[in-house]
Amino acid sequence: MSDLTAGTSEHVEMPDQGALPPVTEVCVASMILIVIGGIYMASHLPHSAPVALPIVVLIGSAALIGWNVLSLSRVREFSWTNFWLVARWALVAYVVIAGMLEYVFLRDGTRGTQLVLVTLMLAAYAVNIPLLLAFSVARYQPPDR
Repeated sequence: MSDLTAGTSEHVEMPDQGALPPVTEVCVASMILIVIGGIYMASHLPHSAPVALPIVVLIGSAALIGWNVLSLSRVREFSWTNFWLVARWALVAYVVIAGMLEYVFLRDGTRGTQLVLVTLMLAAYAVNIPLLLAFSVARYQPPDR
């Protein structure tokens, strides 16, 4: 018996992992799209990159993030307290990281459509990673009562 369960006679019911949506896999797919778009755009800097590919991968990533949020919002038996605790602090950290990266692009002279696309990709990154971290922690915690 571990120290955490010593002296307790209460059985903790864990969530059914099979009933949870594939949030982790969808977050990874979304990040793959963002990385593809980011590398493509960065490879063209300081010159303008063609915008068709970055727009397509950004729309795809945003759609995957939207699907994740929608599918996760339908889960009832879940440790939402732990999810929001991790999500808030991770979001703070990743907004700071995305802000620093945005500053680098501004100092580098990125402007116009290129800047808008990079900013939106950084926003997707700053939302996606906290969602992934929060879900990964909360899925293994007992559901809220």
